[in-house]
Amino acid sequence: MEGRGDEIHLPPGFRFHPTDEELLVQYLLPKTSAATFSSNVIAEVDLYRHDPWDLP
Repeated sequence: MEGRGDEIHLPPGFRFHPTDEELLVQYLLPKTSAATFSSNVIAEVDLYRHDPWDLP
């Protein structure tokens, strides 16, 4: 996530609340398949590099 520089501008009040099915079908399955995949809505963070209180 650090150094990406591709910030998304969303309207005030926007809530990201996908269903379990939406996460599986539209995010996790494409991510685990061999197809090319990019998502700038869900950031990837290496949890082992940050203390819990420093997570972005």
